[in-house]
Formats: sequence, C-alpha cells, structure tokens
Amino acid sequence: MPSVDLNSDLGEGYGVWRLGDDAQMLEIVTSANIACGFHAGDPSTLRSVCEAAARSKVRIGAQVSYPDLVGFGRRRIEMEPAELTDAVLYQLGALDAFAQVAQSEVAYVKPHGALYHAACAERVVADAVVEAVADYDHSMAVLGLPGSALLAAADHAGLDIAAEGFADRAYNDDGTLVSRREEGAVLADPKMIAERAVHMVMTQTVTSISGRVIPVPIRSLCVHGDTPGAVGIARAVRAALEAEGIGLYSFT
Repeated sequence: MPSVDLNSDLGEGYGVWRLGDDAQMLEIVTSANIACGFHAGDPSTLRSVCEAAARSKVRIGAQVSYPDLVGFGRRRIEMEPAELTDAVLYQLGALDAFAQVAQSEVAYVKPHGALYHAACAERVVADAVVEAVADYDHSMAVLGLPGSALLAAADHAGLDIAAEGFADRAYNDDGTLVSRREEGAVLADPKMIAERAVHMVMTQTVTSISGRVIPVPIRSLCVHGDTPGAVGIARAVRAALEAEGIGLYSFT
C-alpha cells in the first residue's frame, strides 16, 4: 500500500495573538511547517512549537516568507534575488536555533504564501530561495508543487525534493492553486476533504475547479492549520488515510 507525509503550517501566532491549535495538530501530522518570524511566529512561539514537535517526533520544516507580518506573507514583495536569499537564510538560522535547542533539526524548507506561489512559478525567485537552503545546509529538502520551478531549482542544486498536494485547496487546470481571493478556493467540509485526500494519494491525481483530472505525483499532503475547524479536518484526513491502509510517514 502507498504511504504519504501529512504536513501543516504551524507556529503562526505572534505575541498575544494566536492562530490555530498547534498542540492538537502536532498529534495528527507527521511534518510541521513552522513560521520563521517574517509572516508570523515570535521567538517564544517558535521555541515552544519546535519543542512540542520534537516531543511528538514530528519533523520540523522552515516555512520561510517575504517580510510581511501585516499581510501574513500573502502579499508579493519585489526583492532583488540576493536580498531574498539573505532573507531566507536569516529565517533558516532563526528557526534552526530553536530546533537545535529542542534537540531536533530543520529537515526541510517550504515557502509560505506569496513566496510559495512566486517560487513555484518563477525560476529567478526559486533560485534565490534554493541558494539560501544550499548555502545553509545541503541536507535540507525542499517541499513544493509538482513540476514547479521551485522543485526544478532544488533538484538542479542537488537537494532532496518532495512534491506536495493540498487536500483543502482548489486547483486550477494547470496544477496551480486557485487564488484565495476567488470563491471556492479553500475547502471546508471535512468528509469531502478526507475523501479527496485518499483519492489524491491512491490515484496521484486531483480534479480541478473546472472538472479536469490533472496529475499530482505527491510525497506529502498539506492540511492548513489556520482555517476554521482545522483540527477536525486534519483528524478526518488522517482517519480516512489510515482506514485505507495508507501509511503516514515523514518524507524526510
């Protein structure tokens, strides 16, 4: 039977502001994409989530972003490639400090929000992100959309790559994600999302928003931690995968 990694975006609180339930999500997922301070995540939050992930034997990933706390990293910021590389390197070092203190490590990198979309679509952006990863620690993997510029750049640099699918997001016909600004971009029904997750793993395909069946050769599935009912959705996805005999293991 097939197996898959289950990842989620965690550590996205900031100061007194809290987003999602990191503790419960860490009981469900196998990999945690932890904010690095640029779109969310203050130092104490980063430390506590890294420590909780280490206790739960969940792999830690760096969710790097454009420097956009106000916009939660969902706004494109024009940066020179060298400047972007330095921004990503800065975030890797910050999160890795807390991972090391927790007796763990940052095993992979997944850009967040606008940087994710830009790096998946544009090789210049992808190369800037990948340069930071390769310079910092060549053993880190890179997580991104199948067939994306991000994975191509990481593969060219000799890094381990992993393609991911999104159980709770709608897809365009070209395999990209439907913009959150459009209706139906974010799915909410736990049963439907769980059934979709099983289908994606078993068939390595997904049905786009227009009804087209498109290939998604994935090693990891993402369930977002910041949507309403996120814990219930993640539990439903995990239960459905396990009911089908699909193994749940980190890809790193």
